[in-house]
Amino acid sequence: MASKKREIQLQTVVNSQSLWDEMLQNKGLTVIDVYQAWCGPCKAMQPLFRKLKNELNEDELLHFVVAEADNIVTLQSFRDKCEPVFLFSVNGKIIAKIIGANAPLVNQKIINLIDEERKIEAGEMVRPQYHEITFVDSDAEDGEESPYESAEQLYSIAIIKPDAVIARKSLEIKKKILEAGFVIEIEDKRVLTEQQVRDFYSRRADQPDFEDFVLFMTNGLSHILVISQGNEEQPAWEETEPNPETETKVYEDHHHEVAPPTLRKEKRYSLQEYLERQHISQLCDIEESIANVNKFIDMFFPDFKSMKNLKLEKILALLRPDLFQEKKENVLGIIHDEGFKILMQRPIVLSEEEAQTLCKEYENEDYFENLIKKMTSGPSLALVLLRDNCLQHWKELIGPSSVEKAKISLPESLCAQFAVEGLPINQLYGSDSLETAEKEIQYFFPPQQTLALIKPHVTQEQREEILKYIKEAGFEITQMKEMLLNEEAADKIYSKIKTKDFYKDVLEVLSEGLSLVMILTKWNAVSDWRRLMGPVDPDEAKLLSPDSIRAQFGTSVLKNAVHGSSNIHEAMETINQMFEVLVPENPEGNKNFEKIMHVRSH
Repeated sequence: MASKKREIQLQTVVNSQSLWDEMLQNKGLTVIDVYQAWCGPCKAMQPLFRKLKNELNEDELLHFVVAEADNIVTLQSFRDKCEPVFLFSVNGKIIAKIIGANAPLVNQKIINLIDEERKIEAGEMVRPQYHEITFVDSDAEDGEESPYESAEQLYSIAIIKPDAVIARKSLEIKKKILEAGFVIEIEDKRVLTEQQVRDFYSRRADQPDFEDFVLFMTNGLSHILVISQGNEEQPAWEETEPNPETETKVYEDHHHEVAPPTLRKEKRYSLQEYLERQHISQLCDIEESIANVNKFIDMFFPDFKSMKNLKLEKILALLRPDLFQEKKENVLGIIHDEGFKILMQRPIVLSEEEAQTLCKEYENEDYFENLIKKMTSGPSLALVLLRDNCLQHWKELIGPSSVEKAKISLPESLCAQFAVEGLPINQLYGSDSLETAEKEIQYFFPPQQTLALIKPHVTQEQREEILKYIKEAGFEITQMKEMLLNEEAADKIYSKIKTKDFYKDVLEVLSEGLSLVMILTKWNAVSDWRRLMGPVDPDEAKLLSPDSIRAQFGTSVLKNAVHGSSNIHEAMETINQMFEVLVPENPEGNKNFEKIMHVRSH
């Protein structure tokens, strides 16, 4: 009877609203083939469904349905459409939709969702809060451009493991991911906590070497990435010959269309599959299950949604000498009030070459010679600014390059407010593009490296706090390794004091356990790290620098929590010995400004 739900082979027929409502009571996952009466269900996918039904063997959790859109009010938006549509219902909620007979995509979706249902039933995970699909007229959508549609973007989590980070494989892995058309939405370098490792790798918990693995993952720097699929029309798609069992062309079973004789289907690999094909999957671990990914995004990046919507940018800004000398505090106050964060700042006296490059746009003006004299007469203030859409906001704030134009069209701009008599140009400078900004920041704030050490007596909780201090101070942890510092290794770090009588006491403290040895990178890294550490004696640090690391975590002169290089040359030598990496001999970088910057054009 047409009014009753009946079984035809492996799929249940639903052809009325009441049967649709009844079907939504199914426990677990229901895969729904939405069809029109005039063309029928998609027979091309039935071999795949039968194969999954047999292999997964989950009669209580996995159901297959064919639903006739013509007679079901809920599915009215799918009427008069010829393209196959597959809906995925979990416990009565439609959570995903795939357009087209894309067998690999449907196969992976079913396997992932059944895996989640098994874990939920076994008590290994809580049921995620799925977003329900809203049905709209597909003619009004851009869905034809994408074979996969759901209420939210699909993400994967990738963790590049400590040994790969030490081997400097992170850039190579990220490059391959981007070349494949994936998008890195957000990333961070950090040492994972024990709980984070146990949560992310819970599926490995029953392996005999799991405790050793936890120790390995918590004793080095990992690189965490949130990755999205990006544009479907990317190089990760590869042409493949149709598989008769799982990828039979939809045209063969929809008699209203004629199949082009040379049609080939395209397939896109999942992130895990792609990394395996690139032979780099052993360097990083991937999580692609929807429920787990959402949980781990919250764990690693609790502000992910707000951070993703922000377009944080860094630019270089400059206060020219007259403005710096006379109105510095006024300008810095406005910068702060406008929501900019000053990441770095330094006074700098420009050379004639640097001034000419920064003022290139004025070189044909009568006042150019006088301008260069002014620019080289005293210190300018260089700033690195950060905020959402920083480049555009800074341009709008400072106004045009000409004082005359600013006073006429933008009298509220900083150009008009802080005009200097005798110079008809804007007294504030800003990068003209993000590409230029990166080069300018590298030039005026050349990155420097220093060696840092967290001593054995520091507890795991204290170590995590110290690493947080380091990150908040703007350092990048470029390399990190945990090791027992024997006398040979300690001599490389403490070369200046190894002949002192008290050195044997230092060795005794270092022999008590594992130390964390790091390369920290930042402009002015050596002095900034020493400032963050505080005085050698923790008691003195508590008086003179109460917010320093030694004041917070040191207990004695020997057990003062941290150590660092005294100067750039010591840092270079120690880093080369401890990490066997080459540190540039010139800490100030390339001083040929014209060569590292493109000429500004307006």
